[in-house]
Amino acid sequence: MAEAGPVPLDRYTSAVLDWRWPVIAVAGLAMLALTAGAVFIGVTNDHRVLFDEHNPQLLAYDALEETYTESDTALIAIAPGASVFTRETLSLMESLTEAAWQTPHSIRVDSLTNYNHSESVEDDLAVGPLVEGAETLTDEALARVEQIALNAPEIAGRLVSADAQVAALAITFALPEDADAAVIEITDHLTEVLDEYRSEHPEVGFHVTGDVLMNRAFADATKDDLEKLTPFAFLVIVLVTIAVLRSALATVAVVAVLMFTINTTLGFAGWAGTVFNPVNAGVPLIVLTIAVADSIHIVSGAMAALGRGLAKRDAIIESMRENAYPVFLTSVTTAIAFLTLNASEAPPFRVLGNLVAFGVMWAFIYSMTLLPALLAVLPLRPGRGAGKWMFLDRLAGFVIARRTTLIWVMSLVIVGLIAGISRLEFTDNWIKYFDDRYEFRRDTDFIVENLTGLESWEFSLDSGEEGGITDPDYLHAVDAFAQWLRAQPEVSHVQAFPDVMKRLNKNMHGDDDSYYRIPEDGALAAQYLLIYELSLPESRDPKTPQHQRP
Repeated sequence: MAEAGPVPLDRYTSAVLDWRWPVIAVAGLAMLALTAGAVFIGVTNDHRVLFDEHNPQLLAYDALEETYTESDTALIAIAPGASVFTRETLSLMESLTEAAWQTPHSIRVDSLTNYNHSESVEDDLAVGPLVEGAETLTDEALARVEQIALNAPEIAGRLVSADAQVAALAITFALPEDADAAVIEITDHLTEVLDEYRSEHPEVGFHVTGDVLMNRAFADATKDDLEKLTPFAFLVIVLVTIAVLRSALATVAVVAVLMFTINTTLGFAGWAGTVFNPVNAGVPLIVLTIAVADSIHIVSGAMAALGRGLAKRDAIIESMRENAYPVFLTSVTTAIAFLTLNASEAPPFRVLGNLVAFGVMWAFIYSMTLLPALLAVLPLRPGRGAGKWMFLDRLAGFVIARRTTLIWVMSLVIVGLIAGISRLEFTDNWIKYFDDRYEFRRDTDFIVENLTGLESWEFSLDSGEEGGITDPDYLHAVDAFAQWLRAQPEVSHVQAFPDVMKRLNKNMHGDDDSYYRIPEDGALAAQYLLIYELSLPESRDPKTPQHQRP
């Protein structure tokens, strides 16, 4: 009775060994058929793929962009190592601002120099760029520009630092449907432009960040992982396998199963229309790591049996008998664990779970079919690992003999490690996804430390009535919200519409600082706003945070 169980499995293994060449051929055809789908794999770095189509946050974001316009940006900061309020630096900023307009898909450029400053001039409202012809500015004019810029809430802490050591310009883009190609086009253009400026102005530091740059950094990081990390991991696995099995031919069988599994998984991903992104791009590496365990169990068992003097056929059958069920159980439980990612709200994690589960089960299938067939074909010889197995036998004896002591010791270790759970923190700072190898991380760190933050919130505050944005009560409510935000320690800059209205009220009263407040009369505020709009260059609408390119 004790040996009745393994008989069906032994018969199965014998059949695989008898039909080894047809088994290898069928496995190869199945792999090739699935691998053909790899050409249909898509790649994207669009943040929208992180959300379901009907995700309320994504819908709110889309509504905000539809009401105003896109919020894809690039921020270029210049650090001359001294005050930015010099003729040379402001002239450089003027030139860079003009060059930024030539960036593909740009619809707006905001900078320290083209900031629309308004002031009262002989009872008229004058609106124009803060800086024009920087090279001709007098010392008095430079001091005036500095005073205005450092006290303008629209740009202070965003386009110029509080210590006047760093200035910036922000480029807003309207990305086309093929956003990934546009991101590459934009970043390549900016890199070329900034390289030219760096060569012409080696004394000035140029740093660039923003949503568009982050998307490109994700693309580069994903490419690095696929081109460098995965091959490196594969090489390490091969070397460790050789060291463990002490047989190059046995390692060939393991590597073949890994290659079949990876190709099958990626091919299936293509047939399924999968679009890879930075979240699920690690599927090949995860499948590779898990799949190697199946093969190692079976091959090491066969090699150990060969070392005990069994014939190769008997060694393979014995290894399959001892390892098939544990490998099956491990594969199924691993697949189930990854399938639980389907409960995630983020589609990329669901894709990750499904593909890894698929790959794990195919690793099991290949381990039960292709692997024993390959072992039967390859001229295996007993490895030089007898000492290794003796060591493991001695280790097992030690554990069994001191099981009570080890249980208590390991329990204490586990309890101590569990205590560390309280120190875990949940965060999703995308900037910290990158290390200092990436220029994006270095530039972003500099800008965050010396100028402004990268993360932003945009609020669309409905007045509830047509033309209600000039209602004093509405303006006071929005202004109170803006002031509360400015008081938060994590906030570096707040831009709010009431700031424009307060500045206009001051302008319309002869630039008297005592009138830097919200107008008391809504009709009068509407007139101020109309006059201001008529004075602006084409498409510069103060009611929206963005505007279309003239």
